[in-house]
Amino acid sequence: MEPNRVETSEELKVMQTSSESSPQSQMIQLDVTSEEVSSRSANSALNLWTSQCDGEVMLRMEESGMAKLPPITVHQLFLEAVRKYGDYVALASKQGDQWIKLTYKQYYADCRKAAKGFLKLGLERYRGVGILGFNSPEWFIADVGAILAGGLACGIYTTNSADACHYVADNCEANILVVENHKQLQKILQVMDNLPHLKAIIQYKDELKEKRPNLYTWAEFIQLGKDIPDSQLDEIIASQKPNQCCTLIYTSGTTGQPKGVMLSQDNITWTALVAGKNVRLREATDLQETVVSYLPLSHVAAQMIDIWLPIRFGGATYFAQPDALKGSLVNTLREVRPTAFMGVPRVWEKMQERMKAVGAKSSTLRRKVAAWAKDVGLYTNLKRMNGMSSEPVTFRVANKLVFKKVRKALGLDQCAKCYTGAAPITKDTLEFFLSLNIPVYELYGMSESSGPHTVSVSDAFRLMSCGKVLSGCKTKIFQPDRDGNGEILFWGRHVFMGYLNMEDKTKEVLDEEGWLHSGDLGKHDEREFLFITGRIKELIITAGGENIPPVPIEDALKESVPIISNAMLIGDKRKFLSMLITLKCNINGETGEPEDDLTPESIEFCQKLGSKAMKVSDIVGGKDKTIYAVIQEGINMINEKATSNAQKIQKWIILERDFSIFGGELGPTMKLKRPIVLKMYKDQIDSFYMDAVTPTTLENMLPPK
Repeated sequence: MEPNRVETSEELKVMQTSSESSPQSQMIQLDVTSEEVSSRSANSALNLWTSQCDGEVMLRMEESGMAKLPPITVHQLFLEAVRKYGDYVALASKQGDQWIKLTYKQYYADCRKAAKGFLKLGLERYRGVGILGFNSPEWFIADVGAILAGGLACGIYTTNSADACHYVADNCEANILVVENHKQLQKILQVMDNLPHLKAIIQYKDELKEKRPNLYTWAEFIQLGKDIPDSQLDEIIASQKPNQCCTLIYTSGTTGQPKGVMLSQDNITWTALVAGKNVRLREATDLQETVVSYLPLSHVAAQMIDIWLPIRFGGATYFAQPDALKGSLVNTLREVRPTAFMGVPRVWEKMQERMKAVGAKSSTLRRKVAAWAKDVGLYTNLKRMNGMSSEPVTFRVANKLVFKKVRKALGLDQCAKCYTGAAPITKDTLEFFLSLNIPVYELYGMSESSGPHTVSVSDAFRLMSCGKVLSGCKTKIFQPDRDGNGEILFWGRHVFMGYLNMEDKTKEVLDEEGWLHSGDLGKHDEREFLFITGRIKELIITAGGENIPPVPIEDALKESVPIISNAMLIGDKRKFLSMLITLKCNINGETGEPEDDLTPESIEFCQKLGSKAMKVSDIVGGKDKTIYAVIQEGINMINEKATSNAQKIQKWIILERDFSIFGGELGPTMKLKRPIVLKMYKDQIDSFYMDAVTPTTLENMLPPK
């Protein structure tokens, strides 16, 4: 198929009718009308959920508003993008010093070629296509191609072990696995004999180091389906419905085996429209939005931001280098200058640490100017947040002297939408960027809500709040306590279909009325801003029966003692609280393994206190009394604010190495895997509770084993 040619009669019909669609819906005309969906919804055969890969669900249509919009398939969404943005850049990847770009017409053509290739390889309807590798055009094309061919697109975390890859591939009965390189291929080869549904493997980067039956390069694969007639593919596309599954997002398994979150075509297409409208993305015909793709695409946030929102609004996605999170991301940002950027909290924290380290080496005058500007920036932005529209002269001066230069240095000078999500972020980090006139807006959601449920925007923004609910969606606080805290429940067309082959688990999170139980605790303020206050599964219930959310205590300590990288509160079913602490250290750029050397910022912190520590090993085990005393002081301050003795930290230990994805303590989005950490450091934790004495002095701190 030629890159700029649209072939089938069905496509032409949809594209012609789309030009006649009402501006209100801004969507294409459908074979399925909203009236038909409503009548289908009345059919008792359709439920709000299913755990079967070939099941259909009742869409959560409403009488008015965004939830009334006609449902469409991924293919219809993409056709509309080709019609409106066909010659705009869709994807850009760097080879050497050159950016190789694909237009929307070329992107669509390649997705059709991939779909035909999958059919040639024997992809069956509702069988998985697993994709294991770093972000690239091939990843996107395989993902969309799998959907067009009637399969289930399924990302696999690159950090997964061979066994973890096997679990996902087996669970989705994958017919085809698409891997990035020889390293990822080896994981599959180790387990392929136990994958009865697997028919072929495709390697999309580098040359094959070995020849095997049913192992293909990307170039070979993309030519495989050239003999498949368009009519065969179009028949499969035409049979797809908005209320059927097309994508599986596997949870990161922080609380047990990963679960396959089934997302329908409507989940994806409707959420992309509504989320984009809420954060005020512009159509490419007005001004093209640009994003940098670097977060793991097996995570729903990256898929929504990098794949689906750009297709809906005609955005351009530029791919970062595979070592993005090891340091090269800022170089890509400077080159691409995105208009929107999403960073998990650790990304923002790393930027903050690097900027502080650079600032520490500046001249005294520069440091004084920067400190003054940050004071002005924070004051002005906090006032803006509370409704002040005027801009003081001092702010304009600070903007010219400092803020613009900082934004340019970070590659964010064109970025009006800086977001964070996927894990809690500290107030310290948010205020740091706010002081530099870089508001970082929080959004909140989960795989089971197709990504976002609440978002913050420039004129609806509160520090530490994750914003307000998406248009057409609802939030309910379940069984609130006297302070208004309760479990956060979701409703909307973004709510998932169910967990693949897990009926019991599906019923655990979707109640009889169809509300999605998030497992998170939160409350609304008087203006309907949502605040997350904890996670039910993370709640520590002490032996005395007191419920304690750990995150606020952990964040308070990290804010109080800047050398601390991670803090994990312990105490479930225990007599008192204790804590595991790690220090900020350098990370190996190749492996992602935490090193012994402290970060420059940490060394500077030590020197100000009179400590000569340069390494973590200079401090652990009570070797550096000064640092231990500072940490104890921070804990004492937290304990003074505790509402009861049960909420006071009684014992703590500094571990010999920081938590990391490499070590297994953190998930792919840097979220703490609490159950894993409890197992890994069982001996140290048990040591806290073997002694009946409850120490609160330095002499009683336990050295690491």
